[in-house]
Amino acid sequence: MFGPDLEGQATALLQACREAKFMVATAESCTGGLIAGCLTEIAGSSDVVDRGFVTYSNQAKNTMLDVPMTLIDRHGAVSEPVARAMAEGAIAHSDADLAVAVTGVAGPGGGTEDKPVGLVHLACARRGGETLHVEQHYGDLGRGGIREATVRTAFEMLARQLE
Repeated sequence: MFGPDLEGQATALLQACREAKFMVATAESCTGGLIAGCLTEIAGSSDVVDRGFVTYSNQAKNTMLDVPMTLIDRHGAVSEPVARAMAEGAIAHSDADLAVAVTGVAGPGGGTEDKPVGLVHLACARRGGETLHVEQHYGDLGRGGIREATVRTAFEMLARQLE
């Protein structure tokens, strides 16, 4: 289902989390569950993956993760504040120690001048710690390419939060 390099990255991340005794949650919009799907493709991942939230709509972000609608209205769903709130909401609504959140424009449509196709905001929260943020401009790699690149970046952010 996923390429061997992405599965290798997932396997290494799971092992690092296992060694740190950290559980992981995901909060996904533009990836639609691919991050959790790739992690759970690896046998034995249930000792690391707590849960995944697929919050594709603004309403889902609000009801599942407590992202305030005023925040979404003010900044848009594809923004740093919303990504941070998603990651922090995933921590609050799970038993996870780490949570990664992604929101972006995967295309092929939906892009604007301010928020073009390929723009993705990622946030990674650590329970009791800081929330990291990365803004990626992948460009128009095609829908699948943008989503795959986002999964890779999410894994890198989770690994960085383990350090």
